[in-house]
Amino acid sequence: MRVLVTGGAGFIGSHVVAALAAAGHDVSVLDSLHPAAHRGERPAADLDGVTVRLGDVRDRDTVDAALDGVDAVVHQAAMVGMGVDLADLPEYVGCNDLGTAVLLAGMARHSIRRLVLASSMVVYGEGAYACDEHGPVRPTARRRDDLSAGRFEPRCPRCDSPLRPGVVDEDDRLEPRSVYAATKLAQEHLADAWARESGANATALRYHNVYGPGMPRDTPYSGVAAIFRSALERGAAPQVYEDGGQRRDFVHVHDVAAANLAALHALDDRDTPGIRAYNIASGRPQTVADMATTLACAMAGPAPRVTGAFRAGDVRHIVASPRRAHDELGFTATVPPATGLAEFATAPLRA
Repeated sequence: MRVLVTGGAGFIGSHVVAALAAAGHDVSVLDSLHPAAHRGERPAADLDGVTVRLGDVRDRDTVDAALDGVDAVVHQAAMVGMGVDLADLPEYVGCNDLGTAVLLAGMARHSIRRLVLASSMVVYGEGAYACDEHGPVRPTARRRDDLSAGRFEPRCPRCDSPLRPGVVDEDDRLEPRSVYAATKLAQEHLADAWARESGANATALRYHNVYGPGMPRDTPYSGVAAIFRSALERGAAPQVYEDGGQRRDFVHVHDVAAANLAALHALDDRDTPGIRAYNIASGRPQTVADMATTLACAMAGPAPRVTGAFRAGDVRHIVASPRRAHDELGFTATVPPATGLAEFATAPLRA
């Protein structure tokens, strides 16, 4: 199958390209080398033998040229992370949503009907919660005065009691709480509309906290694992926000690449046009403080420092069930977080 990978020169995209090529697919790459992920990098003509076209998914002519002769698209190109501040908002919307719209319009012109979309767990906002008195509830956004006072757990909207976190699945309510999250959900909606109107099949892979070799170093757009590792390399203690008790699922990039391959192969088995979403997670959640401690021990560095600081738009707990991906895609993460984080301690990172 001839597969175009947008953003294929990036952290996750490059691993996806390698997995597709190893499986025998004819792979090409379209990447703009956006400075948020590729500071100072020079454009390369190929990526381990795979042709790289330098260009922006927001440009129609570039997209048309990249789609020529393609059977399927794996769309990884996006700005990620929390960003610097709201000045980033137009660039997030432009890269993620306008770029996706231009790509989908091009796919319609070229009659390409297979799409794997890189989405994110951030579309859920806060995870699933239950109140001891009122049962399952959806918390409102955490209040700044609570956060300032060190009260980090979401509270029941009916009785104001702290809530117990649970596990979300793909059919839970979607409630993005950051600019990045809003753009990822918009990508899913655009892909669903494109698929239904063109009789195509799209799969959205909701990545959890991806880490592994090739992550960008400490930038406002990096994942927390890279930020902690960069601190440890400087001999500094990782700075853990809130009380460190926020729960996440850290999934290795090799598993994420395998999930993309499984999703691509499963597209032809779908009978109904539209989009189908899958959580891509290790199934082994842990707290951010525990992750920082594991990494610090692996690097023989200083213990993490819990700061109590917080960021508007952060959520407290987001843990999701990987069952649908297992049942429908045949995908199960194979890299245990303890093993993967120990290897990550010495893995090469992007400049």
